[in-house]
Amino acid sequence: MDTENTEELVLPRSRAANERLHALIPGGAHTYAKGDDQYPENLAPVISHGRGAHVWDVDGNRYIEYGSGLRSVSLGHAHPRVIEAVRRELDRGSNFVRPSIVEVEAAERFLATVPTAEMVKFAKNGSDATTAAVRLARAVTGRTRVALCADHPFFSVDDWFIGTTPMSAGIPTATDGLTVTFPYGDLAATEELLTRYRDEVACLILEPATHTEPPPGYLAGMRELADRHGVVLVFDEMITGLRWSEAGAQGLYGVVPDLSTFGKALGNGFAVSALAGRRDLMERGGLRHSDDRVFLLSTTHGAETHSLAAAMAVLTTYTEEGITARLHALGERLAAGVRDAAAAMGVGDHIRVHGRASNLVFATLDENHRPSQHYRTLFLRRLLAGGVLAPSFVVSSALDDADIDHTVDVVAEACAVYRKALDAADPTPWLVGRPVKPVFRRLA
Repeated sequence: MDTENTEELVLPRSRAANERLHALIPGGAHTYAKGDDQYPENLAPVISHGRGAHVWDVDGNRYIEYGSGLRSVSLGHAHPRVIEAVRRELDRGSNFVRPSIVEVEAAERFLATVPTAEMVKFAKNGSDATTAAVRLARAVTGRTRVALCADHPFFSVDDWFIGTTPMSAGIPTATDGLTVTFPYGDLAATEELLTRYRDEVACLILEPATHTEPPPGYLAGMRELADRHGVVLVFDEMITGLRWSEAGAQGLYGVVPDLSTFGKALGNGFAVSALAGRRDLMERGGLRHSDDRVFLLSTTHGAETHSLAAAMAVLTTYTEEGITARLHALGERLAAGVRDAAAAMGVGDHIRVHGRASNLVFATLDENHRPSQHYRTLFLRRLLAGGVLAPSFVVSSALDDADIDHTVDVVAEACAVYRKALDAADPTPWLVGRPVKPVFRRLA
């Protein structure tokens, strides 16, 4: 039976489970963004199970969940159409010595949904897909430098990206020098970079949009710059894929990249990602060309039948049920409610919601309007106490109006405490432990 989330939320079983996790798994989680350092001290719930928009921790508490599976579970947990498709494949075998017919069916379904791409290859995680895009760009251009957008937080676990972060231990400095960065939305700065490294940059890789809309003409301008400088344009659509439109941001904004990568929402929690793009580029990783072969993607589990079945079910559900539109409607309702609640409590300038309605994040600012991990900790504590698990406000289509209304009520209560901390110019008394920490930092 669910226990009530009270002001003094206590998670003894989760605390014990976290100790077990840290004893056996470096960081206590398999993704740094899921680490207990991202949550208030002793308030990092360990999940037992989930259904729809709700999850239960091992202590029996139920939460409304946002940002499910790091944005991957956009239809809600255990979605019936997805689970049915997966179950159909489980009894038929998951992996063979030759391709399964499911592989071509999944490719056909993907390319029908994302018609701006001509070929696709599936993998298990986003890092493999983005690194394959970089490798392919280097092969077809004969150039070594990678230019990535400095304003986007994550592209890959591989050296070409991690070397640019504060967690660069173990990355050779020689590798670091091959990655350069450009700011989002600034065509002039990007052109200056390409001119400075003339004939050295293999690709421009960026998220076409995330927390802000692209400035008018920006993506088209990036397309023109890439063409003029002979650079491969890569859109990382791990987040924007399906959430912006069924065909991703490229489908919404009408700018076609040379290569693009998809993941997260594509499997609704099942492990599947995709590298897609122009046939002449993608075929360099194939058998029907006379150039040097590119070791594009070769994964033992990349074409597991049940994961590809999940992806096909997700694509079908999005197109038949108008999921993207629902995500936007839910997000707009939530954003309006949170902003109204914050304004009513006098903290509208300190708790800010931004991003596309289908991909909302929040910022917590201190009394001087600077981003604050201390105030974020205070805010998260109050949300958890009210039964809301929300490292972001990224919605799933399983949410209903009652979930949104409850979330707004809890936010209002959190804002009242936030106001007290601002008036005291010190959130410390409300933290009850160390503040949450950024993922990318040099020291633990």
